Amino acid sequence: MIAEQRSLTHAVASSTLADVLERVLDKGVVIAGDIKVKLVDIELLTIQIRLIIASVDKAKEIGMDWWLFNPEFNSKARQPHEDELAALKARIVKLEARPPGPRTPPPSHKKDAYGPCAGAIGKAGPRGDS
Repeated sequence: MIAEQRSLTHAVASSTLADVLERVLDKGVVIAGDIKVKLVDIELLTIQIRLIIASVDKAKEIGMDWWLFNPEFNSKARQPHEDELAALKARIVKLEARPPGPRTPPPSHKKDAYGPCAGAIGKAGPRGDS
C-alpha cells in the first residue's frame, strides 16, 4: 500500500493593510457617534459625528458628490444660484424702467371699533326688542 501524502490547507488567510484598505474603500464604512456633556442633568454641549470613509467612485454611487458642484473644490462648478440671481437682476431693471402709473390702493378692511356687531347693539336690545 502506498501512503499518500496530503497537504493541509488552512482556512486562515492573512490580510495585508492594502487588502483591508481596498475592501474598506470598495464597500465604504460609516462611523457615527454622539458626544454629550451634561452637568447636573443639564445638557451643555452635544456633538454629533457622522463620518463616511469610501472611495470616490463609491461616494458618487451613493450620491455624495458635493465636490463636483462646489466652486471651492472645482473650478468648473458654478455658483448654485447664478441663473436665479441673473433673472432677478433683469427683473429689477425691467421694473425700474417702467414708468410709474396710477396705483390702486389696497382694499380697506375698516371695522367698527367695537367689533362687527357693535352697530346692532344700539338698535336692538339683548333680546331683539328696542
